[in-house]
Amino acid sequence: MKNIKPKASTQKNTGFGTNASNYGGRFINKDGTANVEKRGMFLLNRISWYHTMIDMPRWRFMSILLLFYIGMNFLFALLYYVIGIEHLNGIDSSSSDWGKFGQAYFFSAQTFTTVGYGHISPVGFMTSLLAAAEALIGLLSFAIATGLFFGRFSKPTAFLKFSHNAIIAPYGEGTGLMIRVTPFKNTNLTDAQAKVTLGMSIEENGLMTNKFFSLDLELEKINVLTLSWTLVHPITENSPLFHFKKNDYATINGEILVFITSFDDMFSNTVAIRTSYTFDEVIYGAKYEPMYTKSADNSKTILNLDLLNAYKSVTLD
Repeated sequence: MKNIKPKASTQKNTGFGTNASNYGGRFINKDGTANVEKRGMFLLNRISWYHTMIDMPRWRFMSILLLFYIGMNFLFALLYYVIGIEHLNGIDSSSSDWGKFGQAYFFSAQTFTTVGYGHISPVGFMTSLLAAAEALIGLLSFAIATGLFFGRFSKPTAFLKFSHNAIIAPYGEGTGLMIRVTPFKNTNLTDAQAKVTLGMSIEENGLMTNKFFSLDLELEKINVLTLSWTLVHPITENSPLFHFKKNDYATINGEILVFITSFDDMFSNTVAIRTSYTFDEVIYGAKYEPMYTKSADNSKTILNLDLLNAYKSVTLD
């Protein structure tokens, strides 16, 4: 506590507990998700499958759909085979067992998708009942998959990227904590607002406790976010970081929480994004390299997204 200015105001409405002994690791992961693992309830009751399918990576989502499609057709082909392959009219009886199973599999695919080429047809009550059930399951499955596709496609998303590191850089007559963020897609973001909170685990009255401090920003709101935006917290005598030196960032357990909201006129909705920086992700004595410059013919501004994390080292007093 001796390095924290008494003038720095603490926050109690962060949503995070104050007992440091109950916390493990960082508060928020780099990707913005909460660093929390829920227990004490049955797994299926703890998972929202809709949120899981909407938020998972694209390759995993497509893989699940493909595996589901293959697995369902395999299951129904096995059921047709168990009932009796002779109840599928049009199957080549001279084929091997694997050949007959393959034909049953592709008949299942035609039924599941309601394509129905007509080359093979069910014969008998049980086979016809199974085909009818598969057609119904197929219709419902494709309806759910279509809804998930639309949900993923239309989900309001803040297409913003944060710099990997926060930096302590020269600012005015002193220093400032700086974090850079930039849009990386062709979106139109307006009324962008930022909030930065500092959380630290410190010893107070012999007990480890979490303290949270609101960090004032040079600009908390901008009208349009089309280029990079460097969030700057001036480290003045009112800042909890006022007396911090390079060694303090290496030895103190601290985390900087960043929250940004903005209005996306394409989604016609407010989008939000968050991330955090632990103290070991703060570079003491650095300065960001410029991200944008004018084009060769001086007709437009070029934003170089690959320079988001670029910085150079500087000497601080």
